[in-house]
Amino acid sequence: MAVKIRLQRHGAKQRPFYFIVVANSTSKRDGKFIEKLGTYNPLTVPATIQINRERAMHWLSKGAEATHTVNRILSFKGVLFLKHLMRGVKLGLFDEVAAVQKFEAWNAAHEVLVADRQATHKRTKAASKIQPTIKIAEAVAKPVAEAPVAVDEVVETPSETAVEAPTENAAENEAPAAE
Repeated sequence: MAVKIRLQRHGAKQRPFYFIVVANSTSKRDGKFIEKLGTYNPLTVPATIQINRERAMHWLSKGAEATHTVNRILSFKGVLFLKHLMRGVKLGLFDEVAAVQKFEAWNAAHEVLVADRQATHKRTKAASKIQPTIKIAEAVAKPVAEAPVAVDEVVETPSETAVEAPTENAAENEAPAAE
């Protein structure tokens, strides 16, 4: 049996929230799992991810396979980079202290990137709240003379102008009285 690191869906309809779990590959998506590694909320900007790096590294080293989405999440949080660095330690390319220093430098740069994304999102969200009020103010400020004024015209419909013509049968019914 293969073990997978995958997402387990929770949350309401149209409001997903996921647990990152280690589960048997044959179990159902929201069914039994071996261990909960963290959470993933895709509704926030950027997405909120909490994960236990040590346990994720443990399961990856044991041979657990991550699904595509979880693989992206692990990459985003640096778990796969840390796994890569630890492999370099095993091969003797550098020592563990150097690997930890490289990871800490990457993590600091990554935290700045995430904070920048949050700040950018807050600015755009604040600008979008201001934008509709500006559009309304511009619409009110336009002079009335520029707007085309429609003159009320009386338009006759064909039913009002049409006069009913007497039918031929009605004329024949009235004429035979003289003979």
